[in-house]
Amino acid sequence: MNEILSEQGLRDAVALVGRVVEAGGAFVIFCGVVLAFVRFAVTALRDRRAASFVPIRLDLGRFLALGLEFQLASDILRTAIGPTFRQIGELAAIAAIRTALNFFLAREIREERAEIDGRERCQEQLPDER
Repeated sequence: MNEILSEQGLRDAVALVGRVVEAGGAFVIFCGVVLAFVRFAVTALRDRRAASFVPIRLDLGRFLALGLEFQLASDILRTAIGPTFRQIGELAAIAAIRTALNFFLAREIREERAEIDGRERCQEQLPDER
């Protein structure tokens, strides 16, 4: 019992949880890439309009953003117990890069979603050409 509660035992447990969370992030990104690729292939065979690929990019962006959140969480876990100044500096750099990536992904997703919504509203307002 003392081994589990020792600092080394706690470090080992947090390291294991960190690896699991990191693997979860990689799995989320992998699933998003596979789904996006399948949708891309199907869409490319059916319809070659550039607008048809935008929803696929948006969904892939959501998977990437979620995967990056998991990766950042694993980095935070790794430095949660007795971090050195070097580890804190590395975490700060990694967090800044991943946060910036996530920010720009979220902004692009929001802009693309607004563009799609605008196009859909325009199409709804056009009279039927029958």
